[in-house]
Amino acid sequence: MFPRSVTHVCLRATDLFRSTTVKLSPLRSELARRSIGSTGNNSGRFRSYSAFSTSTRRQSWHEDVAHIGKFAVGSFVTLGVGFYAFRNGAFDGFIPLTMGAAHNAPEALSSSYGAPEDVEKAIDELRQALPDEGRVQTNRDTLELHGSSENSYHPSSPHSVVVQVRSTEDVVKVVNISRKYRVPIVPYSGATSLEGHFSGYPSGSICINMSAMDQILEINEADGDLRCQAGTRWEDINRTLKEKGIPLFFPTIGGMIGTGCSGTNAVRYGTAKAEWFLNVTAVLPSGKVIKTRRRARKSSAGFDTTKLFIGAEGTLGIVTEATLRLAPRVPTKVAMAQFPNVEKAVSAVQEILNTAYGPHIQCVELLDDHMMSAINTAGIIEKPYPVQDTLFFKLQGSPECISETSKTVQQIAQRHGGSRFEFASTDQEAEDLWENRKYALVSTIASHPGTKCWTTDVCVPVSKLPQLVYETKEDLAKAGLKSTIVGHVGDGNFHALILFRDEKELHSVSEAVHRLIHRAIAMDGTSTGEHGELGEDTVELMKTIKRAIDPLNLFNPGKLYPQSKKEREES
Repeated sequence: MFPRSVTHVCLRATDLFRSTTVKLSPLRSELARRSIGSTGNNSGRFRSYSAFSTSTRRQSWHEDVAHIGKFAVGSFVTLGVGFYAFRNGAFDGFIPLTMGAAHNAPEALSSSYGAPEDVEKAIDELRQALPDEGRVQTNRDTLELHGSSENSYHPSSPHSVVVQVRSTEDVVKVVNISRKYRVPIVPYSGATSLEGHFSGYPSGSICINMSAMDQILEINEADGDLRCQAGTRWEDINRTLKEKGIPLFFPTIGGMIGTGCSGTNAVRYGTAKAEWFLNVTAVLPSGKVIKTRRRARKSSAGFDTTKLFIGAEGTLGIVTEATLRLAPRVPTKVAMAQFPNVEKAVSAVQEILNTAYGPHIQCVELLDDHMMSAINTAGIIEKPYPVQDTLFFKLQGSPECISETSKTVQQIAQRHGGSRFEFASTDQEAEDLWENRKYALVSTIASHPGTKCWTTDVCVPVSKLPQLVYETKEDLAKAGLKSTIVGHVGDGNFHALILFRDEKELHSVSEAVHRLIHRAIAMDGTSTGEHGELGEDTVELMKTIKRAIDPLNLFNPGKLYPQSKKEREES
């Protein structure tokens, strides 16, 4: 930022320049008049000038010299200060109209942060602002736990301090201290991310732990919505609604607002970027608190600022509250079907969803044969499953709807080579069957002791999914890599969980992951955590919004916004 004192000098010099110019104007007019009235021998000019008295001429002469001196000093000071301002970047934000496209080059996000002593001052002030025991933590284990994940291979650093917040007001205090000392701030909540979203920043960072902000603040049963704090877990929301006898549930949350994620219910209810969040309350980098809209379902006032924060990974604002739209709780039954290969399994899903019974499919999950074997050998389940590529279905509706839907699913499964179709015999078996899907990562690692796992996350148009899953599985087999595949195949999303033991295998995994990403993008798909498919101009638009809201780049820096080609070459 341009120094305030120098700005004052610049303005003062400009004022001096203007006032001197005004005082010299009569002199210029008089000289012009005399020049116009002069003759070739200058007699007119002599006669006009001699009309002044000697004393008047002397006084006027001194005044003119003084004005000219001030004019010269003001001019030199203005030019000097202007040159200093230019050299120090005061005019970087101004684009000359004559410069054209040369100044349209993408601008890098700011990365100028406080020194170590500034971080220490910030920690001291945080302790004063939140004096309760345990609210501000700096022990090494806590900092590392909140700054990295053993299942993420993105660069990470431990935080400098972890701050436990309990209200929007607490968040405002932390944000203001962060801005005062220019210390980056990173939100943390459920810690389920495997993509490095909450990793620390190398120069030092404040981790703002939202997990204690887990209160349900308001339930509006008649309107089918609920207001809660940002750290509230979706399981707790649905358990509370059930205990209160409210026949509603929230189908999708978790780290959803931050990452715009999907989930097992996405095939029926969509992803986090659908209309499940009516509004959010967020603290901006300026310390201001905003609410994105009212609770009404319909609003045509401006663009949808709620969605500005969904998927922004805490880089634009820290969400502290959200109003969630609830859905009616519908009876469900869980079924399992098995297939000779993943291509046939996924093709069956595509056909099932395009029938009249598609809306009665709440969830459909793919677990390949390696994943089924891993679940069996991990020792987590009581009853082992047949080792084949498998689809888990959750059907919803009245008993009649479920019966008709199950007949259609079974017929289509058989046409695609399905060997079996079984319903869970009891509610407990159905719950256990679905719960085993959640153990995918743990089961994969446990099935091969001593290994680590690289998780991937790609999504393509549903019609492309059979080809992508099949080609990926073939590629991993040819590379000699141990892996499992699990996916929300109803919306075209799947995860390949790839194992490795050492640096050599890690290199092979990295190459396989890049092949998977390029394969998905070539099919008009997307890869979570990799934004190459968006294009340089789209990414630059995202950066423009980021710079406008967070000019100091303090909110979760180094995430979400990939470097441009030019920035990569320069680094």
